[in-house]
Amino acid sequence: MILPARPKLYHIAHVDRLPSIVADACLWCDAEVSRRAPAGTMIGISSIKQRRLSELTLSSHPGLHVGDCVPFYFCARSVMLYLIHQGNHPELAYRGGQGPIIHFEADLGAVVDWADRQGRRWAFTL
Repeated sequence: MILPARPKLYHIAHVDRLPSIVADACLWCDAEVSRRAPAGTMIGISSIKQRRLSELTLSSHPGLHVGDCVPFYFCARSVMLYLIHQGNHPELAYRGGQGPIIHFEADLGAVVDWADRQGRRWAFTL
């Protein structure tokens, strides 16, 4: 397998979340989104989000739930984006298609360097 010289990370959100993302100057994890309740459309599957918030923890960071982390993906076209495109998953409340979905791209090395300099925890999960 050929590894890219500068691997990228990706995150998706509904465009109507952009004002709060810009105002806060960050992407929030699901736990913080739940606390803040910003205006905008939730495009994920509620049962998966709930499981990440209450059940799934990171062995590399004891006590930290997956939902306490902002999810980034190595694939520009995530499974969630495909489910949105299909629009037929029974647990997906959002049915607005891919048009209003915005894609954030970050450089993996720059993200890890920033997190290390800020003393922020980061992890990779399956």
